[in-house]
Amino acid sequence: MKRNTHTSSLTHNTNPQLSDLMSLNKVMLIGHVGKDPEIHYVDAGVCTAQFSLATSTPGYTLPNGTAVPERTEWHRICLWRRLAEVAERYVHKGDKLYIEGELRTRNYTDKKGGTHYVTEIWGSNMELLTPKTQPTTASAPAVTPFAPASQGASTENKTTNQTSPFSNNLDKLPF
Repeated sequence: MKRNTHTSSLTHNTNPQLSDLMSLNKVMLIGHVGKDPEIHYVDAGVCTAQFSLATSTPGYTLPNGTAVPERTEWHRICLWRRLAEVAERYVHKGDKLYIEGELRTRNYTDKKGGTHYVTEIWGSNMELLTPKTQPTTASAPAVTPFAPASQGASTENKTTNQTSPFSNNLDKLPF
């Protein structure tokens, strides 16, 4: 009897730019907003937005006839500063979004002293994929990528660019 062996190849990276990269924390999601964003202002007026995003894998049938149901994952999205302000104005329950960001885990202690861990996606880029149903008179201001607090992002930066920060051009997506 001949054994079926599966081999995978592992190559050594000789690219100095990639080998200097110590780690990577990047998340890219396309899904539907579960509820309107919750908006809060913290630390001298910094805007934050939090909402849930659903991603689904379609169901299928195995060769033996077993039906595997559709699987939906819910992700907690956190946006800061300008991106949060744009979400406040333009993101609504049911909208289809592309979110790019990184995973962050935090913990908190509840009233009974129990420790809970929460994993969130801190968004750095967002595109609205839901087509506009009606033309609007107010255009969205340009969105700048997420800037960490240490960079001192200013909420006073105004732009005169009258194009929408969301593009329906799917060619820009990385897949």
